[in-house]
Amino acid sequence: MSETTAQQQHSIASGFGHGTTSKDVMAGVDLTGSVAVVTGGYSGLGLETTGHLVRAGAHVVVPARRLDAAASAVVPFGDAVTVVEADLSDLDSVSGCAQRIGDLWPQIDLFIGAAGIMATPLWRVGPGWESQFAVNHLGHFAFVAGLWPSLVRGAARVVAYSSAGHHISGMRWDDTQFMTGYDKWAAYGQSKTANILFALHLDELGAAAGVRAFSLHPGSILTPLQRHLESAEMVDRGWIDEQGTVADPTFKSVSQGAATGLWAATSPQLAGLGGLYLEDCDVAGPAADDGTGVKAYAVDRQEAASLWDLSVTLTGRDLG
Repeated sequence: MSETTAQQQHSIASGFGHGTTSKDVMAGVDLTGSVAVVTGGYSGLGLETTGHLVRAGAHVVVPARRLDAAASAVVPFGDAVTVVEADLSDLDSVSGCAQRIGDLWPQIDLFIGAAGIMATPLWRVGPGWESQFAVNHLGHFAFVAGLWPSLVRGAARVVAYSSAGHHISGMRWDDTQFMTGYDKWAAYGQSKTANILFALHLDELGAAAGVRAFSLHPGSILTPLQRHLESAEMVDRGWIDEQGTVADPTFKSVSQGAATGLWAATSPQLAGLGGLYLEDCDVAGPAADDGTGVKAYAVDRQEAASLWDLSVTLTGRDLG
């Protein structure tokens, strides 16, 4: 970890914490006239995020693979939300969606990458990419690259949803696509480390143009993200009991889980900052034994630059 990064990764005494809700962080926030793009903005934490952005005055664009489900979920928000088709596992779909969004909204103020998959069976997408790395990282990388002119015009904040799951694995440079054996949790961990490294390098590239980026751990929350896990596995992990009720007292509500992402996207406390990993509506410290904080390999600028180069090579996309 570089000295500069190490110095930056410490609490800024935001006044918020583990129990902070979305309503708490959005109190007094006025986004009238702004445009936000929220991947996964029709389910779980993404839907909670969409609702609060709309109530603050933003128009929210929701890229969605399941158009019918997305359209149904955002009905309460009326014309304040536009659903557009995009599949994060398909680069042509992502590029086409980014082009349509950029044509309709030449200035974008917020990009929140809340969509993701976790601990899936081995699926290969595109040219054989491991699906968690492809969906959680490469799809969002390509999306931001495609929207770059609009993001620059908006001097946007880009928010990448990561996870404490990044503690499981750094980048597996010798086998990023798990061609020599698959572990669903190691793959998830690598993809979440990639989210942090992406935000770190994006911020370095975009700061001069006014684009700042952050990554975050939303907390542990029961949402559709767990859809690929058997109940027995979640019981064994102590997340739920035999009746399916949350058993882990550290788990957050959906409102608490969406709070850090909304704080990252809108808080004036982060003005002038960027490239940081956040948790509990504050800047996280270095990794601790209890699973909090950020691993050194996830905020290493050389690792971030290497991931960026790999992502450009794999996707054929870059800023410009």
